[in-house]
Amino acid sequence: MKQNLPRILIGLSILLLFLANTAGLIHLGAIDRIDFALYDARLRATMPRTLNPDIVILDIDEKSIEEVGHWPWGRDKMARIIDKLFDVHKVELVGFDIVWAERDPSSGLAHMDELAKNELRDVPAFQTQLERLRPSLDFDRAFADSLRNRRVVLGYYFTSELGGRTTGTLPEPVLPEGTFKGRPIAFTVWNGYGANLPELQKAAAGAGHFNPIEDDDGNVRRVPMLVEYDHQYYESLSLAVMRTLLGSPGVQPGFPEESWLRRDFSGLVSINLPAPGTNTSVRIPVDRNVTTLVPYRGPGGPTGGSFKYISLSDVLNDRVKPGELTNKIVLIGTTALGLNDMRSTPVNKVYPGVEVHANLIAGMIEGSIRTMPDYALGAEVMSLLVVGLLLAFALPFLSAVRTVILTLIVTILVVGLNLLIFHYGVVLPLAGTLLLILAIFVLDITYGYFVESRSKRELTGLFGSYVPPELVEEMSRNPRDYSMEGRSEDLTVMFADVRGFTTISESLDPKALAEYINEYLTAMSVLIQKSRGTIDKYVGDMVMAFWGAPVADANHAQEAVNTAMAMQAEVLRLSEGFKARGWPVIEIGIGLSTGTMKVGDMGSKIRRAYTVMGDAVNLGSRLESKTKHYGVGILVPEPTKKAVHGIVFREIDRVQVKGKDEPVAIFEPVGLEADVDKSTMDELKLWHQTLKAYRAQQWDQAELQLMNLRRMSPDRGLYKVFLEAIAKWRADPPEANWTGVTKFTDK
Repeated sequence: MKQNLPRILIGLSILLLFLANTAGLIHLGAIDRIDFALYDARLRATMPRTLNPDIVILDIDEKSIEEVGHWPWGRDKMARIIDKLFDVHKVELVGFDIVWAERDPSSGLAHMDELAKNELRDVPAFQTQLERLRPSLDFDRAFADSLRNRRVVLGYYFTSELGGRTTGTLPEPVLPEGTFKGRPIAFTVWNGYGANLPELQKAAAGAGHFNPIEDDDGNVRRVPMLVEYDHQYYESLSLAVMRTLLGSPGVQPGFPEESWLRRDFSGLVSINLPAPGTNTSVRIPVDRNVTTLVPYRGPGGPTGGSFKYISLSDVLNDRVKPGELTNKIVLIGTTALGLNDMRSTPVNKVYPGVEVHANLIAGMIEGSIRTMPDYALGAEVMSLLVVGLLLAFALPFLSAVRTVILTLIVTILVVGLNLLIFHYGVVLPLAGTLLLILAIFVLDITYGYFVESRSKRELTGLFGSYVPPELVEEMSRNPRDYSMEGRSEDLTVMFADVRGFTTISESLDPKALAEYINEYLTAMSVLIQKSRGTIDKYVGDMVMAFWGAPVADANHAQEAVNTAMAMQAEVLRLSEGFKARGWPVIEIGIGLSTGTMKVGDMGSKIRRAYTVMGDAVNLGSRLESKTKHYGVGILVPEPTKKAVHGIVFREIDRVQVKGKDEPVAIFEPVGLEADVDKSTMDELKLWHQTLKAYRAQQWDQAELQLMNLRRMSPDRGLYKVFLEAIAKWRADPPEANWTGVTKFTDK
């Protein structure tokens, strides 16, 4: 835990940074931009891309302008269009994504009024004729008359300009001043407007603003359903159309139910419109700013496939098929580039503004508007906490591969859950959590590379010359678990020495001797490292190694004994090659010892080494020197034998080596149990009986059995050693309490 504390603290610091951004204490703009991109991707992936059958867009397109003339057209033409739509085509409702803020001068009535007041004021015939013609020349009145008693919803806009300029007449507010007193709701507030002529507004069934909200990247994703002007509240064009369809019911604010998630939230969560003749309401979800996400159906435009587009000139010129507009909601807007009503949206950078409202109306009718709920902030905080704490505390303890796997799993779960919630109409932030995952992952990996790789390099420098590469790799995964500081451990040590090396060195020239010893040491070192042994040192032709450190190995004795037998077999192979090259054959003696030893970086200020020390180490060295005396290749003490399984041992003797007060039973590993044949086992049985008779001072019986053993294995020097010992004891009998221990005074 302690060694991973810096990485944990880094992860927690990143988490706090993201929490501060979510709480509004700091602002990381990149998160907002990425969240926009992720929302857009989800939206595009889930758009229905189907034609809505209820709404038709009458388009003031390039064709209409070419046929009828530049926009705006005379109000007399607009009056004829309204009459055709309701009387001929039987439309359900007409909504204008257009504002009629100025009077229509196209009839010339205004000019004739000027003449009547000035040059022709004294001409009674002109005055009489003007009054008779006035109704037919007042195109604004004609247009207003066409709107009256019909479901026509006008559009207008709000502005925020210095001085708050206003034109035209606003409709009645849908909610009066004081409706939301005591509730800190972040309405969009305006100080000016451009509205319709008073007579048009009075004649229309309703009106709504067509101001969208442009996010920081310039895209339109939301439209405010209610806005505030002069402390009163006005509806959007889409909301006005929906209310008119429902018979103009009053707007009912939807406040959240009390819950632990919403304990401190007092804003709006929806706008409700009572459905006539039922006990239900049309619920339009809104966010903290009382805006609604636009449920885009497709890429937009006349070829986008979301709504049917008809040129407005086709209506004026009676080219629309009968029944094509019957019972339809008709929105009149423009796609002509010169009229500047194209928007940038998540689904298309050039998108007709009128279709934004069409999508909202369709979403209200179908109930397909997604919501960014009031608890989105709390949900994001919870997501950041769960993911951040998990990764901050988990990644420092994992390997690189497992770090990648866990990060991928968490990412998939976060994205999958978010997409599932999105499918059910709820939009929750995603970028913050994904960026948090990425930031913790990258910094954790970076820390591991720049900091822990340094520890691994140091570890490799410390141990690379002692232990095999695979052990260094294993140690490098947790470098802080290993050090060169001295400590006591239960280990197995080995000493292997070439017999008669002085004679060998005298028979070879220096170059050949170097090749001879290098080839031998290389072969032995390979076997030691292959069995997870640590090479302590070379002293001339002697190799010292140990097992069980620096990497713990519960089977260190087993590994050491197996390696010793493999080394003896390898020496036989080397000798064949040496003989072929005219070099002396090689024989080695190996002593092993298992027990508690001091292991670590030891030495002087001038030179130090990673080595082992202790009585058990000294015993291993003594046993190596006694292999030649007993004529065996390997000697191990009883603790080593007891720690090994699957190997047949021959007990050699009980010895008291120099520097030890207590006698030690020593053994020779004969071979693996599966490999030792019956004749060898019979010989071992006879030998152990002989050893028993020897220790009982039954010299005649022991001598007879030794002679039989020599006939079985004439080359085994061990039997000769004990025959000589019997002869010695006959000449100089041991003490009465002798237990068969052989004492050595030399090393």
